[in-house]
Amino acid sequence: MPNPKRRHSNTRTRTRRAHDHLAPAGVSACPRCHQTKRPHAVCPHCGHYRGRLVVEVKGT
Repeated sequence: MPNPKRRHSNTRTRTRRAHDHLAPAGVSACPRCHQTKRPHAVCPHCGHYRGRLVVEVKGT
């Protein structure tokens, strides 16, 4: 197996890894309570999904 003869510099390594970061999670507004929620998921504040109650939320 061939091995590298010289080590890669920090700049070269960091340039290669420039796109390895995580993208921020997408958020949308709940049409019922207007709180932020993940798309295609049950609203954690009111428990509704696509206009109907799916999960009972404590405190409401």
